[in-house]
Amino acid sequence: MQRPFVARVAPPAAPAESARWFIFREFALLVHEQDDGRAALPYAPSPEALGVTAVHPQYLGYLETETGPLHCYAAEVAGEHDAPPEGMAFHNLRALFGRFDDETLGLAGRAMQIVGWNRTHQFCGRCGRPTVRQSHERARRCPHCGLTSYPRIAPAVIVSVERRVPGGGAELLLAHNRRHPAGFYSVLAGFVEPGETLEACVQREVCEEVGITIHKLRYFGSQPWPFPHSLMIAFTAEYAGGEITLEEAELDHAAWFPPHALPQVPPPVSIARRLIDAFVARHAAPGAS
Repeated sequence: MQRPFVARVAPPAAPAESARWFIFREFALLVHEQDDGRAALPYAPSPEALGVTAVHPQYLGYLETETGPLHCYAAEVAGEHDAPPEGMAFHNLRALFGRFDDETLGLAGRAMQIVGWNRTHQFCGRCGRPTVRQSHERARRCPHCGLTSYPRIAPAVIVSVERRVPGGGAELLLAHNRRHPAGFYSVLAGFVEPGETLEACVQREVCEEVGITIHKLRYFGSQPWPFPHSLMIAFTAEYAGGEITLEEAELDHAAWFPPHALPQVPPPVSIARRLIDAFVARHAAPGAS
């Protein structure tokens, strides 16, 4: 069972004797290597206690535990080529999928986005003056012109599209993006444009990428995706009409797949995989409609 996480901006009045640290070198996270192949985050009162010189520490909040609050911080190393302490290593967050529990992975994604935002907003985007971190909210403000910058979140839609087949059953639309490894397929996704509703974005992305129309659009769920700062909003939909016509600048293949013959798909940690697994669960059983 996940422990409740309480997000905060202001750190505790008294320094924690031991806190959980998310320390990054660019997009790579510092972890303890464990003999069983898993990874663990460092616990210490400060990065210096670990032998790390860190800058721009950010308080994230705390996890409620039976023994009291477990405070969580994020920071980044001062030098981009700094070596990790003995027994530790820097790993890209994607490489840690499966090596962390979901709770830790989710907090690591939050920490990476906050550290990245803080790194890229040290100066005002309007007048170029240094900004100041605010104590009452997650923001940086320019004391010269007053521009306030908040962590950026880019909404993106992702959708599973299925169609009925003669004789019963269903097929799922999957596509191969030119940027992905050979044989790797996923459902369709795209970023929301200014002034666009989520529903309109789903319709547009499907039409642009594969040239078909859809209907019976339903909300499925959402997932923060820190690569670098997306919020994935997932939907399911049904095929309404048209022939697959690829947007060749992005996709090089798309096809309909039955639940028992899927290609390589995204890992379980992603909401794309949750959409695919839900399709399989609805239609793979004998007699499924």
